[in-house]
Amino acid sequence: MFLHGGLLHIASNMLYLFIFGDNVEDRLGHVRFLVFYLLCGIVAGITHIVVNANSDVPSIGASGAIAGVLAAYLRLFPHAQVRTLIFIGPLVLVPRIAAAFLIIFWFATQFLSGIMSLGATNETSGVAVWAHIGGFIAGLILLEVFRPRERRPEFSY
Repeated sequence: MFLHGGLLHIASNMLYLFIFGDNVEDRLGHVRFLVFYLLCGIVAGITHIVVNANSDVPSIGASGAIAGVLAAYLRLFPHAQVRTLIFIGPLVLVPRIAAAFLIIFWFATQFLSGIMSLGATNETSGVAVWAHIGGFIAGLILLEVFRPRERRPEFSY
């Protein structure tokens, strides 16, 4: 989780962490967020290993842990909006879109890529899509474990 395949790889992971991670960390707290992040990364790595058990290609990066953060953000902030870049030929737009749409679209592309890669005999893209899928699902589940519980008001009679 602490090695990356180049400057673009680490920059894209850090951009997602910068946009989505700080809000999730605010909700979970520093220590809970750290443990949540590390566990999402571990589950992501295990998922990648299980699905690609016969692969000789090493896997590096924090994308699976970041995917867990995206899942937590989706659950914690379902109505949030984010700015994104949209390229239409030479035209570049920077609209606000629903974060839920962006995250669900991203997950759907990862899931479809993962399904398409099943049964493939050789590496095609070098992207660990099953790590992304495993990290995302881990994030959905682990958020419920790590989310601070709201205190009920105490009534005195």
